[in-house]
Amino acid sequence: MKSLKELYRIGMGPSSSHTMGPYNAARIFKNRTPSADNYRVTLFGSLAATGSGHLTDHAINSGLSHVKCQIIWKKEKELPLHPNGLLFEAFDADRKILEEWLVYSVGGGALKETCSPDSSKDIYPFKNMAELLKQCEGDGKTLWNYVEEYEGKEIWQYLKEVLRVMGESIKRGIEAEGVLPGGLNLRRKAAQYYTRATQSKLFLENTGTIFSYALAVAEENASGNLIVTAPTCGSAGVLPAVLFFIRDFYKVTDEKLLRALATAGIIGNLVKKNASISGAEVGCQGEIGTACAMAAGAATQLLGGTAHQIEYAAEMGMEHHLGLTCDPIMGLVQIPCIERNAIAAVKAMDCASYALFSDGRHLISFDEVVCTMAQTGRDLKKHYRETSEGGLAVFYKRKPKIKVNTNPIVP
Repeated sequence: MKSLKELYRIGMGPSSSHTMGPYNAARIFKNRTPSADNYRVTLFGSLAATGSGHLTDHAINSGLSHVKCQIIWKKEKELPLHPNGLLFEAFDADRKILEEWLVYSVGGGALKETCSPDSSKDIYPFKNMAELLKQCEGDGKTLWNYVEEYEGKEIWQYLKEVLRVMGESIKRGIEAEGVLPGGLNLRRKAAQYYTRATQSKLFLENTGTIFSYALAVAEENASGNLIVTAPTCGSAGVLPAVLFFIRDFYKVTDEKLLRALATAGIIGNLVKKNASISGAEVGCQGEIGTACAMAAGAATQLLGGTAHQIEYAAEMGMEHHLGLTCDPIMGLVQIPCIERNAIAAVKAMDCASYALFSDGRHLISFDEVVCTMAQTGRDLKKHYRETSEGGLAVFYKRKPKIKVNTNPIVP
């Protein structure tokens, strides 16, 4: 299993697979072809279907340092390795091809080349949650202990920066107002929700605060601002909302937040290794479902849960998002994405509460629900996997215009 640095990536929204990944790929290819006069980039499958709404073309042009580039969109053609395929071609001034590179943006900002092994180093020896829990039972440790053990003490400095960026995105988001870019004319809601939460008490104050924090980050992401993938851009609001809500309401230290962030990273990495966090590959269950599982596990730890209770909360967070489709309207990471962040953050707290009332024993394991999610994702028609060709995206297009009767009949 890889380093948490490959799961928590700091960058600009709105999409880890459609913006961060292509941007990173373009930078790599530009460095490999410094003498190129111009480029051609072909986008396949999901990248072509929703790339415009996710600013994929802008990300690529920026990564290529705005050297002349022709972008070709082939949404009808999906390459075999992953739905998010990119073919880069570099040319000289006489249009002679210098180099070409086929690469895939596989979620969370990560890239994978065709038929080549993953060159990044495995950090953790365990393959699934069962192995991890067995190790915890053997040496008395809990999940976060293994992050320092296998990544070294320097990982905490990286996680401090991750936590800082998460906190800053909440602060910016609850202050910002106006309309989100993209054409849906969707109004920002985080500031309004936060104000109403501060004027409420008990349940409404708690729930409203979580809503506002999650909305703040999700709206910052939709605006193309700086966020942390947790595990993706589209699900970036869930974990920060839970962590900072617990910090503010339960007065926990930043050190404990960092440990919870480490535990959440272990959970997310296990999903990434054994299934997928890519909406184009398995639907939104791989994004929001994973984010909810990460946040639920982190919350359980912060509130005093055992390793087995953490595993139970994470299992529930994923289980109750099984089958969730990825159907962004107009290809924008706005509807239903932003609202899903808010709902999943509250659900994560519910999963933590449920697990804490239990002894941690349950019938369906985290590993089993992750495998179920992977199979469910493969069974989903591609229309429901980040193509904007199914679900809400289609019915929004079909929605009839509402006519207002300006001359009502008065009885």
